[in-house]
Amino acid sequence: MRIRPYIENKDYEYLAKWIDDEKIHALWCANLIPYPITKENLHSLLEKSAMDWTDSAYVATESDGKIIGFFCYSVNVEDNTGFLKFVIVDSQMRGKGCGKEMLQLALQYAFNITGVDLVRLNVFDENAAAKHCYEKVGFVEESISKNAFPYKDEQWNRCHMVVRKGKDE
Repeated sequence: MRIRPYIENKDYEYLAKWIDDEKIHALWCANLIPYPITKENLHSLLEKSAMDWTDSAYVATESDGKIIGFFCYSVNVEDNTGFLKFVIVDSQMRGKGCGKEMLQLALQYAFNITGVDLVRLNVFDENAAAKHCYEKVGFVEESISKNAFPYKDEQWNRCHMVVRKGKDE
């Protein structure tokens, strides 16, 4: 597996196929863009995230170049921390270790290339499979924001997770 920068005209079609229902969409982006995802609203979200938080978008590929995952990453230079967001793996590849491998590569990049001391991410408690995957690569729960996100008639808790340099490089 490899990671490389996201290329909108090449990679969007894959990402759009993975976000194929409202709940997955909400779990993925907290409805920061409307469902269903479009190239235009994803582009606007990524551009806004880049301008506001210096996010860069990446994809994970198999050795043959097939796209199997996506995430955004940014560095807060004031406290030397990294932040992962919008993490998703091809629905056909979930449960096969691809998310774990992609996150391990992202953490190697974060710690060894960008030189951060720790990496943070947020995940809804409702997304138990993703939370379990994050824990497998060394993330631990730092805090929880109760009832942070309304989804239909539910209230989801947002779990703030962190992994420190040296934990799983």
